[in-house]
Amino acid sequence: MGFSIILPDGAQKNYDQAVTIGEVARSISTSLGKAALAGTVDGKLRPVDFEITHAAQVAIITDRDEAGLAVLRATVAFVLEAVAKQAYPQMRLGEHAADEEGFFVDTDKKNQIKISELPELEKAVQKAIKAGDRIEAVLMPKAELAELFKDDPFKLDLLDQEADEVQAYRLGDFVDFGFKALLPNTGKIKQFKLLSVAGAYWQGQSSNPMLQRITGTAFFKKADLDEDLKRRAEIKERDHRTIGRDLDLFFVDPKVGAGLPYWLPKGATIRRVVERYIIDKEVAAGYQHVNTPVLMNLDAYKTSGHWAHYRDDMFPPMDMGDGEMLELRPMNCPSHIQIYKHHIRSYRELPIRIAELGMMHRYEKSGALSGLQRVREMTLNDGHTFVTLEQVQKEFAKTLKLITDVYEDFDITDYYFRLSYRDPKNTEKYFANDEMWERSQSMLKKAMDDMGLDYVEAEGEAAFYGPKLDIQTKTALGADETMSTIQLDFMLPEQFDLSYVGQDGEDHRPVMIHRGIVGTMERFIAYLMEIYKGAFPTWLAPIQVEVIPVNLDAHSDYAKQVRDELNKQGFRAETDLRNEKLGYKIRETQTQKIPYTLVLGDKEMKTNSVNVRRYGTEEEVAKSLTEFSQEIAQDVQAYSRKH
Repeated sequence: MGFSIILPDGAQKNYDQAVTIGEVARSISTSLGKAALAGTVDGKLRPVDFEITHAAQVAIITDRDEAGLAVLRATVAFVLEAVAKQAYPQMRLGEHAADEEGFFVDTDKKNQIKISELPELEKAVQKAIKAGDRIEAVLMPKAELAELFKDDPFKLDLLDQEADEVQAYRLGDFVDFGFKALLPNTGKIKQFKLLSVAGAYWQGQSSNPMLQRITGTAFFKKADLDEDLKRRAEIKERDHRTIGRDLDLFFVDPKVGAGLPYWLPKGATIRRVVERYIIDKEVAAGYQHVNTPVLMNLDAYKTSGHWAHYRDDMFPPMDMGDGEMLELRPMNCPSHIQIYKHHIRSYRELPIRIAELGMMHRYEKSGALSGLQRVREMTLNDGHTFVTLEQVQKEFAKTLKLITDVYEDFDITDYYFRLSYRDPKNTEKYFANDEMWERSQSMLKKAMDDMGLDYVEAEGEAAFYGPKLDIQTKTALGADETMSTIQLDFMLPEQFDLSYVGQDGEDHRPVMIHRGIVGTMERFIAYLMEIYKGAFPTWLAPIQVEVIPVNLDAHSDYAKQVRDELNKQGFRAETDLRNEKLGYKIRETQTQKIPYTLVLGDKEMKTNSVNVRRYGTEEEVAKSLTEFSQEIAQDVQAYSRKH
């Protein structure tokens, strides 16, 4: 039965009988044997008790390996299941997972677990850790597990996906499956923390029952756990869903439509400022703004290729009863193509730049929806330029300059450029025309090289109709996200038979450039909420000035007069006339992150002045109303940038 095991450094060990991963580790060194948490056998993660019976490549996993962290977290999830089942015997268990963000366990019982119950569950897990009980890896017949979980429909659903023999784990009387590898005993668990409870649809489908998801994390060192908890606190502080709730900017209510945001007055104000800014910027850059319907004949999307390549992300067509099928648009490009086709075009008109804040709809699954970042209805800052072949590079550079100018005004500095190409092996995802792809990709690359810009290249990230330049930003929460894009398209002009009359009097095919400056309004404003932590610069703030009278009877009229004067000058000012203490009102303006607070008493009323406090400071400065108006005007005009 002799066989050999090859270690990562190329060393070979020979055996004449079955050997466990733990025994292999001990044969290398005593210290490695003690440190071994799991291992990989031919690349597959296995527990330390796993028996190797044939030639294989083996690596030992310790707490120094990334995979070791995943094993630790999976083990805490398993122990959490065990203690929760002991505390609530009628509880049913759903899915569980461990990854770079931590772990989760889905549970279901008559009265769902509350966040106030987590400390007791933590204590129970700690007790199990101190006991140091063995976690046994066992191979069990599927039928035996089915009998064990006969009262748990969620586990039976998961069991259907398993083979006849299932890798399971046992801790005392508790058994579960679906884990690749767990620690050999509970005593090897080090630092952990249960974090939250939240609803989670079974297997991510909104038509399925809602379970209770318990999330947590674990580390081998306390310092690492403390750092992670600090990071999570920062994320929570910046989470646009929390900011949107606390500042009363928007809400999403699944009862009236999941993934469909309602913009409250202050949120709508921010959005309106951004939209006006973008429109003015684009008009100044030569764009013609249009408005087109959110519905379009399905045939247009069949011609464009969206129906073939994007159908799963589109809502079902609506049969109008007379043979006409209408579709909620997932993209604006076919609509802008119709604007271009409405007239005969001459080479003298090109470039023709068409832009729109175009509403679109995507068929997003419920489990993927998240605040403003993943929604079913969105408004894209969209634009399409129709150019001659000779104009491509100049127009590309002009568009990129517009994007970077906008970034400067919003103080977006952390971004990089990514050239996104097709995957030539993926014939289903991408339009089949090798010559078109080679030509357009080389043009895009040449344009970037000629401008001397650094970029990364990403195969397989192109749109189905052409390559693109993506401007990737880091969100405040650390995620890599496409903010802006410029796409080169030779395909759609061909599909829709677009043309312009050239200098020779003949018809020629234009090239189409798709571009989005700041993406969708929803995602962009979510991004702004997070990078500003809700403290919007003055030019964007929904309320720029809060005017507070010291005494309601004596100073309210003057406060209203100051508010009205500021509003007349175009600033967004409000007056707090609630019957509350002055200190409470001032603290409230700081909580609501209003850029300027004006406190008005006898002195201010007599001298036609204001007492000014900037957000984030306790300093109060007396100024004439005229001086303050000039100060805030300069602040707004400079996009709140400090010079």
